[in-house]
Amino acid sequence: MTGGEVAGILVAVFWAILVSFLAVVLVRLAQTLRATTRLVTEVTERAVPLLSDASATVRSAQTQLDRVDAIATDVQEVTSNASALSTTVASTFGGPLVKVAAFGYGVRKAMGRTSGEAGEDRGGRRDRTARSVVVGRRVPPARGGRGRWGGKG
Repeated sequence: MTGGEVAGILVAVFWAILVSFLAVVLVRLAQTLRATTRLVTEVTERAVPLLSDASATVRSAQTQLDRVDAIATDVQEVTSNASALSTTVASTFGGPLVKVAAFGYGVRKAMGRTSGEAGEDRGGRRDRTARSVVVGRRVPPARGGRGRWGGKG
């Protein structure tokens, strides 16, 4: 064998090793691509139903929020109407009810007194808060020499 033939055999062996190595790499790459394709297919099969469920849930939540918004608007309107009704009732019946209560109090006080002297209660005891008013006469000054508003006389 000559030097050229040995060189040719070495080049052929080198090329055979290189082609074998590339073939192994390509086989491994093909297996990786197949596994990736299967993984993507499985993820897609699982993700599509999940996304449709999530979309349905979001639509349902939006419907419920619309209902809650309508309820809140109705509650606000009812509150406003109740406030207006309360104001109306207070202004309509408030004054007359106070007058009726004052009249009732006066009647009770009058009925509580006997037909005798004013300022006595049923037991004949003198009521310290009762005062008599005499028309045309001046009220005497309070003890201490001063009148009602701090002046003399």
